[in-house]
Amino acid sequence: MIDVTSKVRLSNVLLIVVMAIVSHTAFAGSTEMEVVKSSLKTIIKVEPDSVKLTPVDGLYEIAYGSKIVYMTKDGNFLIEGDVFDVKKGVNITESVRSVGRQKAINGIDPEHVISFAPKGNKAKHVITAFTDIDCGYCRKLHQEIKKYNDLGIEMRYVAFPRSGPQTKSYFKAVAVWCAKDRNKAMTFAKGGAKLDQLKALAQVDNAKACEDAVMKHLDAAKEIGITGTPTLFMENGQIIPGYVPAERLIKMLEG
Repeated sequence: MIDVTSKVRLSNVLLIVVMAIVSHTAFAGSTEMEVVKSSLKTIIKVEPDSVKLTPVDGLYEIAYGSKIVYMTKDGNFLIEGDVFDVKKGVNITESVRSVGRQKAINGIDPEHVISFAPKGNKAKHVITAFTDIDCGYCRKLHQEIKKYNDLGIEMRYVAFPRSGPQTKSYFKAVAVWCAKDRNKAMTFAKGGAKLDQLKALAQVDNAKACEDAVMKHLDAAKEIGITGTPTLFMENGQIIPGYVPAERLIKMLEG
């Protein structure tokens, strides 16, 4: 998993001047793509997933999963921020970012997802929800799980204990993922069950496998850039931050 933010040390400002380690003379005769890649290597030691020219003249898009940055063709400026096509009214960066997010989500083992699906598994829409056992709005969302299902929405839970590994919320998630009936355990947990009560439900012999699953979910959340819960993802990778009532969510999905 790549945490580009820590490696590149990007600030939240839109433009960062990159101190050129390699001089312009070193790039003599090189193509723009080679110049960009060479300059990129001086500050990021990880190979990007892709480097390509954007619709903006002289601006290159560099993708690291769902992390997107830009560099000028001379390799002197690195830009963090979203690029909008004003005429089309499209956020170009978000379109690329969604693809990276979806790739990360698709990489999550289906066996490690707790799914609440409509009867007969006839789901019209599938939502991937990063959830925290102790999150108030996550519990509020789960209270409406039947409403989501009745509207044809399948909710696939992925663990994201915000407090991090080796904390109470983390061990609650591990206990739920270790339960024989994980759906029942999730509902019990979201109802306010204590850690020792959840541990009593754990019936999986290999608890390490449950911890590994939760840790992989945390890694995926880090790669995508999730910081809060619940965080919902549509099938196209579009993000929906926070709790959304069932009636409103179905309108968003079908709108």
